[in-house]
Amino acid sequence: MTQSEHITPQIDFATELTGLFDLHGKVAYVPGGYGGIGEAIVWGLALHGAKVVVSGRSSEKAVSLAQQLTEAGHEAAACAADAHSVAELRDSVDFVVEKYGTLDILVNCVGIQREEAILDVTEEAFDELYTINLKSAMFLAQAAARHQIAANRGGKQVHLLSVRAQLGIRDRGYSAYCSTKGALVMLIKQHAMELAPHRINVNGIAPTFVYTEMIRHVMENDEFRTNLLARIPLGRIADPKDVTGPALFFTSRASDFVTGQTLYVDGGITASQ
Repeated sequence: MTQSEHITPQIDFATELTGLFDLHGKVAYVPGGYGGIGEAIVWGLALHGAKVVVSGRSSEKAVSLAQQLTEAGHEAAACAADAHSVAELRDSVDFVVEKYGTLDILVNCVGIQREEAILDVTEEAFDELYTINLKSAMFLAQAAARHQIAANRGGKQVHLLSVRAQLGIRDRGYSAYCSTKGALVMLIKQHAMELAPHRINVNGIAPTFVYTEMIRHVMENDEFRTNLLARIPLGRIADPKDVTGPALFFTSRASDFVTGQTLYVDGGITASQ
């Protein structure tokens, strides 16, 4: 390269920066998509043009959400998939491809918590959290990657985590939850490295507590809620829509040069702890 040659690319801003978050023509699969966070993400994907498939243990809930999307003018479908079963997870990914011909986006919203203090942790509960929070992520990602690699058109994979992937929590029984979410951070990094040659981006979103039914039992504890809010610099916990923006970023071409990352959507708590 000579000094007279420009290294800065010539960009047609009006063309290349328009529609960075446009998902028209994309097919997205959201297992766990009818939960509080998942539902907001599903609507966000659909509103930005994606065809969306929702799944979970409850076929009824998945179908209900898909019908709401369809009635609102979006393309959506549903299937049942129990995250305890690798076979069912693989079948659900195959269903997406059979339904819409491809799979561009995976947003894994599967996750549970069984709170047990360290002296009371049972093997049964620990194994279940490992199965649902980590093992299912591994095999959902694998099944999606097989189709994405075969299609040779790149792709996006996103996993929902928690600030508990990085931070422990006082006075709560979170051994299984924290360890599985922490392990998922490393799974994301490794998958990002293995899938990068195929133009498949893999990232994670890690919110603090989000206002959903899943946390009602802790947010109704006045002392816990007061202490939690005092620790968050922005002074509140998250709303489901706070997670939707990062999900749209990671699933769109706006994030084409971002992979292996975990974005903490936490009001600043991990920056200050």
